[in-house]
Amino acid sequence: MAGAIASRMSFSSLKRKQPKTFTVRIVTMDAEMEFNCEMKWKGKDLFDLVCRTLGLRETWFFGLQYTIKDTVAWLKMDKKVLDHDVSKEEPVTFHFLAKFYPENAEEELVQEITQHLFFLQVKKQILDEKIYCPPEASVLLASYAVQAKYGDYDPSVHKRGFLAQEELLPKRVINLYQMTPEMWEERITAWYAEHRGRARDEAEMEYLKIAQDLEMYGVNYFAIRNKKGTELLLGVDALGLHIYDPENRLTPKISFPWNEIRNISYSDKEFTIKPLDKKIDVFKFNSSKLRVNKLILQLCIGNHDLFMRRRKADSLEVQQMKAQAREEKARKQMERQRLAREKQMREEAERTRDELERRLLQMKEEATMANEALMRSEETADLLAEKAQITEEEAKLLAQKAAEAEQEMQRIKATAIRTEEEKRLMEQKVLEAEVLALKMAEESERRAKEADQLKQDLQEAREAERRAKQKLLEITTKPTYPPMNPIPAPLPPDISSFNLIGDSPSFDFKDTDMKRLSMEIEKEKVEYMEKSKHLQEQLNELKTEIEALKLKERETALDILHNENSDRGGTSSKHNTIKKVPTSSPRQKTYLHLSPQSRLFPGTLYVVMVLPSVILTHA
Repeated sequence: MAGAIASRMSFSSLKRKQPKTFTVRIVTMDAEMEFNCEMKWKGKDLFDLVCRTLGLRETWFFGLQYTIKDTVAWLKMDKKVLDHDVSKEEPVTFHFLAKFYPENAEEELVQEITQHLFFLQVKKQILDEKIYCPPEASVLLASYAVQAKYGDYDPSVHKRGFLAQEELLPKRVINLYQMTPEMWEERITAWYAEHRGRARDEAEMEYLKIAQDLEMYGVNYFAIRNKKGTELLLGVDALGLHIYDPENRLTPKISFPWNEIRNISYSDKEFTIKPLDKKIDVFKFNSSKLRVNKLILQLCIGNHDLFMRRRKADSLEVQQMKAQAREEKARKQMERQRLAREKQMREEAERTRDELERRLLQMKEEATMANEALMRSEETADLLAEKAQITEEEAKLLAQKAAEAEQEMQRIKATAIRTEEEKRLMEQKVLEAEVLALKMAEESERRAKEADQLKQDLQEAREAERRAKQKLLEITTKPTYPPMNPIPAPLPPDISSFNLIGDSPSFDFKDTDMKRLSMEIEKEKVEYMEKSKHLQEQLNELKTEIEALKLKERETALDILHNENSDRGGTSSKHNTIKKVPTSSPRQKTYLHLSPQSRLFPGTLYVVMVLPSVILTHA
């Protein structure tokens, strides 16, 4: 009895000690996940759990987003999940999205999962027209998206209409031209066929390298008012703060790069930006809501931290990730080379098999024709033999008749009649008999010659029959084709040995391998720079080609602004657009803009000035 009471007490105590949980749904760009979270969990606990589940180590780009009364907010790491102003109905939903964008995707994004999540998010923003993309560039981006999804182009598989159900172009682009879906697919497929050999991660990175030069890429826009009450837009991105006209989100009126800002602060709804140059006036503006103020400050702090971090040496963790990424890239490249060799060997074996089958079929046809010729030769020989026999018999019969005629002539001469009339008749008959005998002798001689000729033809026919049999024997005794399991060609000496069955391929990375890989990477960079000019020419050709099909009345304001920017400055990009923002002097009491630092490329000497860090405060 006492034991039963003790067991019930221990069960009830365990039940009380079990923490209370709630269900959270995490929506990523390509999946949904649900977790049971404890009530005491903070935002960092949930965020770390999601990152571990995804296998993501580059966590500093991402965050958990939710919506409060049509306003976007991000989960704070040091605050309990349920203390946020989120819906208490389970499951509580958060969106796992990129919060900060890199300046250069190729240099900063290391993990393949990071690249993939950025690719999906940027692609969706372009299709949803949150990032403006010119028509010709959207076709090029669509071709890389198709390469990432379908792999190499194969005309026998990717037939006309295979992209009919795919969403690849913004609706604005489709409505702007008098072009059918088939016409768009034809142009996308033409570029898609040129991407042969690119793996999924390579195609996605090419997509990001093009998209990051779009003017609206990575910019968070907020409605603000300056001190005079003029409505403006504030843009926050990886390069700094930008002020836009509400009607023009492509070209900022003024920009404040992070390395030119001394201090950012806000009190209530008023923000203050203090430039590093004290000769330049302080810029003040007001936003609409307190939540918006907090979001602006969060984005400023995060983007500035990443801006400073990029200009320092990589941490040990990042160095380790980059080393692993290089090894993984080398392994994948060697694996692709191995698969390419196997595919080539398989194709060569198939071609050899097809050639042997063709030769076998040809030899069978030759054998059939030889058999038919032999049968015809045998039939001809039989006919000639029969004809020769008949001719010989006719010649014997004619010879016999000639002998009988000679006997008759002799008999007639011996029994000549006495009378003159009988004598004359007898002479006439003798003459006729002589003529007949002469004719019969000539016919007998001709028949004899014909019999000799037929014997000679029969001998030749039998000789031809003997040769046909000999040729048929040679054909049937030849080997058909070699064994279908050819010995595979030996691998090059610089490739480590591996077993195709059972064991996974092992690789021995030596210094020579890494040097060769580094040389290949440098070569790829040079080739990329050479291809850029060709790519721009292709874009211009496509733009010219579809210009005649454009419906001018359907152009949006952003289309018109982009065309004006292109006409003024040639090819436009995000960096070029910001660099072309007009600067102003302190005497005019406007705001000075200096060009942001460009991307750093290896092999180039730079003079770096140590600038003070930006101080971000909240009054």
